[in-house]
Amino acid sequence: MKKFISAAILMFASFIGVNGQTVGYVNTDKILDKIPEYVSAKSILENQKAQFDAKLEAEYKKIELMYKSYQSQRASMSEAQRVARENDIIRREKEVKDLQANFFGQDGQMAKKSKELIDPIKSRVQKAINDVAEESRVAVVLDLAVVQGVIYNNPSADLTSKVLRKLGIK
Repeated sequence: MKKFISAAILMFASFIGVNGQTVGYVNTDKILDKIPEYVSAKSILENQKAQFDAKLEAEYKKIELMYKSYQSQRASMSEAQRVARENDIIRREKEVKDLQANFFGQDGQMAKKSKELIDPIKSRVQKAINDVAEESRVAVVLDLAVVQGVIYNNPSADLTSKVLRKLGIK
């Protein structure tokens, strides 16, 4: 069995060597930051996030005030009044958490807006990367913006500038 695995590894290694397949890399952060539509979309998303954050913060402050008011008046309330106020506070907290999920959840407004604004740009970049990889006869393209632990990268394998040219960006 060991001989079979060793032979398979040797055959695979020689296949790669014969075909001259190479590895290239890009930095999608650099590419995206040079695309004006992406910069604009990112700014729109950051502004929307700030608005949502401000609204949520204001709502949480209202809940905090409700709770402080409840704490200060609690001693003079009947059991029914205490339960009603506690339920109001709990209901309000749930409403704000639902609002937060509506803003920032997986299917929330931010995710939808990001998909609407960013996904077409990323698709265009991916197509350019694919085209450059095929033209350059590169078998594997790594993204330095995503890959961690890269301790050396040969500039001759950098395809970023070719992708930018393919996208029409100087």
